[in-house]
Amino acid sequence: MGQSLEKYDKMTVSQAIFRNALPAVIAMLMTLIYNLADTFFIGQTHDAYQVAAVSLATPVFLVFMAIGTIFGAGGTSVISRAYGEGKHEYAGKVGSFCMWSCIGIGILLTILMLVFMDPLLSWIGASQQTWTYTKTYLTIVSFCGTFSLLSSCFSNIQRAEGQATRAMMGQIIGNLTNMCLDPLFISGFHWGVAGCALATFLGETLGAVYYLQYYVRGKSALDVRLKNFTVQDHVASNVLAIGIPASLGSLLMSVAQIIMNAKMAAYGDMAVAGIGVAMKIVMITGMISMGIGQGVQPLLGYCAGSKNTKRFHAYMRAAMLFATALGIGLTLLCYLFMNPLVSAFLSEPAAFDYAVEFARILLVTGPLFGIFYVMTNALQAMGAATASLIANVSRQGLVYIPMLFVLGSLFQADGLVWAQPAADIVSFLVSIVMYRVVSRKKLQENTNEMVHEPSYAHTNR
Repeated sequence: MGQSLEKYDKMTVSQAIFRNALPAVIAMLMTLIYNLADTFFIGQTHDAYQVAAVSLATPVFLVFMAIGTIFGAGGTSVISRAYGEGKHEYAGKVGSFCMWSCIGIGILLTILMLVFMDPLLSWIGASQQTWTYTKTYLTIVSFCGTFSLLSSCFSNIQRAEGQATRAMMGQIIGNLTNMCLDPLFISGFHWGVAGCALATFLGETLGAVYYLQYYVRGKSALDVRLKNFTVQDHVASNVLAIGIPASLGSLLMSVAQIIMNAKMAAYGDMAVAGIGVAMKIVMITGMISMGIGQGVQPLLGYCAGSKNTKRFHAYMRAAMLFATALGIGLTLLCYLFMNPLVSAFLSEPAAFDYAVEFARILLVTGPLFGIFYVMTNALQAMGAATASLIANVSRQGLVYIPMLFVLGSLFQADGLVWAQPAADIVSFLVSIVMYRVVSRKKLQENTNEMVHEPSYAHTNR
């Protein structure tokens, strides 16, 4: 499978990024559509309380995916660098560690969620009108926790094997299943949030099964059988050192959304429904930009492992240009089509007005998303655990959560929303500083040892 990544050295920089990043972007686009579909079809019930309930429950469920990212992002970084160094057996140990850790932790999280469901509902701000809806949704999706972890993990790791298309297909299968079942369960059977949750459960399960059968059938060079599981030889520490910083951004994002929803609940359920829809619209820019970073990470990791610094910098320049153009274009489209987008989810006037106002605020920093995600994925690719941690937690933890309390107390509901753009600007600057520091240290300290690119890689720079 290391050969699968080596093939990108034979391509021009633009071709390599296009071939590896496009499937990741498509996968994130499918994930985006899947996330929008849940809220869209719940919106067709014309019940803003059900929309608010899904908004309250979604960040809780995303905790599963965030934990899966620990092993997905960490495993991707370690495996791609191991292939670059020719350590194929070690890569297999890492794959096995990631898989079985996801299974064990997923089961544990499901049990904890079911046991502590009522205190959880109180904490996230469920009102008397949204309590039953939110509890129904979370109870159903909690049973697919293990599958969510596995799907999140292997959608990343298979890109480290050079299987970008397969990684994309697993996400597409899961997301299409969810999207096809949403209208049937929600509108056709009139199951409301229960149908939405059941569609999510089946989508996550099928996506995970698709990834697992690839390993069960022996198609992969990674030996993920239980007998190959180990935490020794720095397998666990190497994965967690990169995976925890990478996932903290997603984990803190879920926690921050929970805090946001709980504080926004003071302004009524319509405000909760409005911020939920506004965040969905901003995801159009954010998640696609995230796909660029995820797609280029294995290429950067392979270059870092093989000490090909010239190729590394060429990938970075091209990815940054692409991400910037995409971020600006998507942000403009969201502004231009704001009212039609919001009306697809909400018909209640008060909730509609909240959503439009909040989305316009959140999109102020939309053009910065792509650069931020390329930078943070580059830090992960270089194995820079501390720098990756600082960059990721600055956006959703170190800055955003405090800003929620400070700006929320000063400017009420609008202040809660402005907390995110403020955090975006700070984290953007932090990521640039971290990348400059780390790249100089990691890629230039051993310049004389770097491997020169083959002549065919010098074309079309």
